[in-house]
Amino acid sequence: MNTTDHTPADLLRSALAADAARPLVTFYDDATGERVELSVATLANWVAKTANLLRDELSAEPGDRLALLLPAHWQTAVWLLACSATGVVAEPDPGPDAISAADLVVSGPDTLEAARACSGERVALSLRPLGARFHRPPDGFTDYAVEVPGQGDHFTPYSPVDPDAPALVVGGEELTGAQITERARADAAVRGLGPGSRLLSVLPYDTWEGLSAGLFAPLAAGGSVVLCRNSHGPAASALAERRKSERVTHTAD
Repeated sequence: MNTTDHTPADLLRSALAADAARPLVTFYDDATGERVELSVATLANWVAKTANLLRDELSAEPGDRLALLLPAHWQTAVWLLACSATGVVAEPDPGPDAISAADLVVSGPDTLEAARACSGERVALSLRPLGARFHRPPDGFTDYAVEVPGQGDHFTPYSPVDPDAPALVVGGEELTGAQITERARADAAVRGLGPGSRLLSVLPYDTWEGLSAGLFAPLAAGGSVVLCRNSHGPAASALAERRKSERVTHTAD
């Protein structure tokens, strides 16, 4: 990636310029049998639409705090990168105090009650295959799948995002966009990732290790991630074959 990339959003822009067609995120949910593969261009389009939704529909501004109540999922990766593009501070797996203090909250179907503690804008994701909408939208929430398709396919911030401003809170630690990028590059080097690497991760997104392996390090290295959810227990037996079929070069478990 370009050495002038200072935020995760910068890394995505460089990946788009380098090879828009290559796979970036391949997602499996072993509880549902879902498989989704997103190229750099497809993921970037989702990120742009989500960033436009954040800024134009939800009135989010740089420095606003977003409580992210989502599992390791391809749509969570989209929200993390959209926050980076807009300067919004994302906090995955926040506690009750952080949810109530947040300016807005993004929730999956299993965390809606906890998300109601946020007095700001609330967005809900069904996490159904192919990003489908809820059968019945939850009261008090914007249904992401209903609102995001109509957003613009390109996003340009009104002013450049400050790479030294807070961007992510994980494990009680606040990181800037520059720190995320620096750590991601360092993690990629430790793991031996490079262009073309395929890292399979079964780690949740509630720690830096999980976020790095499941998104940031492969992105920083010019590689890709095979992100697996619900792959423990009986489903773990499928991972060996998946490593072959997905041409996995590295594993994080």
